[in-house]
Amino acid sequence: MGRLLSIDRHLARDSYYAATAVRDHHWPALDGELRCDVAVVGGGLAGLSAALELAERGHQVALLEARQVGWGASGRNGGQAIHGLACDQGVIERQLGLDAARQVWALSLEAVARIRETSRRHAIDCDWRDGYLGVATSARKADALKAWAERMADAYGHRFDWLGPDRLGDFIRSPRFHSGLHDPASGHLHPLKYALGIARAAALAGVRIFEHTPVTRLERGSPATLHSAHGRVVADQVLLAGNVYQQGLAPELEPRIMPVGTYIVCTAPLPQAQLDALLPRGTAVCDSNFVLDYFRPTADRRILYGGRVSYSMVTPPRLAEAMHARMVRTFPALAPVRIAHAWGGFVDITMNRAPDFGRLAPVAGQAGANVYYLQGFSGHGLALTGLAGQMVAQAISGDASRFDLFARLKHRPFPGGALLRMPSLVLAMAWYRLMDLL
Repeated sequence: MGRLLSIDRHLARDSYYAATAVRDHHWPALDGELRCDVAVVGGGLAGLSAALELAERGHQVALLEARQVGWGASGRNGGQAIHGLACDQGVIERQLGLDAARQVWALSLEAVARIRETSRRHAIDCDWRDGYLGVATSARKADALKAWAERMADAYGHRFDWLGPDRLGDFIRSPRFHSGLHDPASGHLHPLKYALGIARAAALAGVRIFEHTPVTRLERGSPATLHSAHGRVVADQVLLAGNVYQQGLAPELEPRIMPVGTYIVCTAPLPQAQLDALLPRGTAVCDSNFVLDYFRPTADRRILYGGRVSYSMVTPPRLAEAMHARMVRTFPALAPVRIAHAWGGFVDITMNRAPDFGRLAPVAGQAGANVYYLQGFSGHGLALTGLAGQMVAQAISGDASRFDLFARLKHRPFPGGALLRMPSLVLAMAWYRLMDLL
């Protein structure tokens, strides 16, 4: 964990989100002993959403964050809140069957709607804007994307607006893309503003938030005890929502997720006319490649552009210049535009890219499981994290039906163990990059 935090601290320094979100509250570090109903580890969107939901249901909740709330992927991602999961629906169908897969799809749509409702209910100004565009970079990939959209309409009753070459220019003007699909129900936002808004709402609801409090040890039992450098929390129930940053607390979970670096740049502000000429509808955009590019306009007239991944934990050299070159491939007119921010961070992926939710097995002599976990959002968690927090709060409160739908998904450890899994994935990504070029 120490090496990961050190690398990530460097990647976070030039975040556009951190430069434009006001942290108007700083919570103390834990000092002493605390007793509560539920202890949450991790101050990202999953942990914050769960804590808020639990407090609103009458539970006494303490949340422990190793850095600051919203510091990790929750406050540094591409800002796209879109339908579905990181994996294709076929992954869910093969494990759970079509009926359950339809439920999962419907829940993913609910997760996006929940952002709008939560922002409205708690007066969170997070720069939300409607609209998402999925685009294909060739005629062959357009055929595959259209076939997927038709299958989603037939099997799931969800219809996208198909944009052929004659219509795509109404939404995006770029020489890179052939066709695409439009989803008006998805959208984009400033994720750090949203995370900080959830934290404020949780604190108002009675959640005790502790920042700069890494949990060093989990003592399982009933109750469970979480230890930190200067205190401990004793809780009847525990939620682990630290993703790649909670190494050592639950060793059986670690082989099932992999930290993957992902990178983003943001331009200086653009004239409104230039921005409108590139993205006339102001939608978020993502291509259909395996190693994908994603981008969107910001509320202050910038282009935020993400892409590239690193499975080796090595930050790409000359990050700003490399990402600027990717952006210019999409929008040649942006060649002279200055990059104002360049940053990155780690997401937690699973082998099959499906989310990994569940409970840890109880220790000997304990009647039932009281440690829940949420991990493996696989780079597609901006919307799903909020729903996951609600579902685990429902489960802790006695209704586990929705949580257990996801908990039924099976996950395998990455091959090669701690020594060989990174080199194996680096080779695999080289293969996928080659396929994306075809």
